[in-house]
Amino acid sequence: MSDYTLLTGCTGLLGRYLVRDLLLDGHRLAVLARPSRKESASARVEGIMQMWEQQCGMPLPRPVCLEGDVGQPGLGLSSSDRAWVAANCTSMLHSAASLTFHADGSGEPYNTNVIGTKNVLDLCADLDVGNMHYVSTAYVCGLREERVMEEDLDFGQRFRNDYEMTKLEAEKLVRSAGFLKQLTVYRPAVIAGDSCTGYTNTYHGLYMYLKLMSVLVWNTEPGPDGVRHTPVQLEMTGDEPRNIIPVDWVSAVMCHLLGTPEAHGNTFHLAPEIPLTPRQIIEAGYVYFNSRGVEFVGPTPSSTPISEMDEDARQNMGMYREYEGSDPEFDLTNLQKHAPHLPCPVIDDAMLHRFWKYGEDDRWGKRRPKRLDPYRSIEEHCADLVVKSQSKLDPKALKVNFRVLGPGGGDWHLHIQSGRLTRFERGLSSESDASLQIDSKVFWQLTSEHKDFSVDSASESLDAPSDCRVRTLTELCSALFGVSVRHEQIVSTPTHGSGSVDFQTQADKA
Repeated sequence: MSDYTLLTGCTGLLGRYLVRDLLLDGHRLAVLARPSRKESASARVEGIMQMWEQQCGMPLPRPVCLEGDVGQPGLGLSSSDRAWVAANCTSMLHSAASLTFHADGSGEPYNTNVIGTKNVLDLCADLDVGNMHYVSTAYVCGLREERVMEEDLDFGQRFRNDYEMTKLEAEKLVRSAGFLKQLTVYRPAVIAGDSCTGYTNTYHGLYMYLKLMSVLVWNTEPGPDGVRHTPVQLEMTGDEPRNIIPVDWVSAVMCHLLGTPEAHGNTFHLAPEIPLTPRQIIEAGYVYFNSRGVEFVGPTPSSTPISEMDEDARQNMGMYREYEGSDPEFDLTNLQKHAPHLPCPVIDDAMLHRFWKYGEDDRWGKRRPKRLDPYRSIEEHCADLVVKSQSKLDPKALKVNFRVLGPGGGDWHLHIQSGRLTRFERGLSSESDASLQIDSKVFWQLTSEHKDFSVDSASESLDAPSDCRVRTLTELCSALFGVSVRHEQIVSTPTHGSGSVDFQTQADKA
């Protein structure tokens, strides 16, 4: 076993943050991804990783990518991928979900939220994946006025929509799965964009309101004083609490809890200590747009619209009307116990302005996505190097964990015999003699047909015991880079007690 976590929903807003943060935290991660009409599953995941690399300014590890779909029995995995999960995955992080509020002809949200969760559980049962981390929603509570406790689940509550109802049914399925060795449940409130950048890839929830305000206000001519007048009446007091949380905080908290064994087995409400209010949103908009004119008239019966803008606002806000009346207070006992150092950022005017700025720059989701930087598949290249041996595998074969960062990179486990690559498998192994981590650019430089070849880059990134470091470098150079290195060319120079190797002369290109 290699202690991998299999993540579903990796291309969603929360999922792509979990991918980044889990990898940066050192977790061994596999992801389930569907192909789109234009891209393969692996290309979609590569696009997410390149986006993060551009933001982070550094090459990143890649998760093991498995093509599949939670809506299919067995998650639609191939037999080889299924075998890989059985051999390597000990935990499931089920984040995939449909945010469709009301049932439609496609079968959503039931198909993804309920059938998809059942398919995930069936796979875990079949392959003995007993550690489940499940992403539910705080709104399994339905229409509740009182404080919602973490142990609360089914109280015969009424629901605002089919989304809430299916998420409750899914959480009940997970909790009734007797084969699970451990279950940790995360119940986030309404997830918004990135608190620092405003980034989002979905324009639901808060962003729907922000988009509506942006479109209506910018299409209003300013008056003589330069102020845009927006005659809109909102049937609320303006002080109703709204449990909205930034996605980067949700991911940071979940990654911390995932890496904290004593936190496992609990239920966590991921909600703000200081909720946002509609009045704060409107007043932040006044500053952002230089506008005025919204009235909070209280929860009165629907009246005649006072303007064309008022009528447009009412029509477009109907989808979320069920949430305008109330938003309960969520108990945060477990969260405050296990992650007290990670308080939820308060959504203030500056953050709301970042949300608007990102949405407008993104044309509210219509901006053309950035094209992938060209990359070559290291997996395909190395697979071609594998030598089919007629003899049994040498128990003394060199076993190396090989990680390549950056475009086209990934994690693999290598078996090398007499300088030849005899096995090349996805993922890192818990049983290895050494590990090598390099940048994909360095990898391709090392495989190029230059007359002179230096393995300093590989040497600096090798982690191996001092007594087998020379052998490891020699066999790696031969198997991966087609280089013969004579032992007399290598001088072993211990550095900080690690036994690093300096190559005094250029190696011979095989």
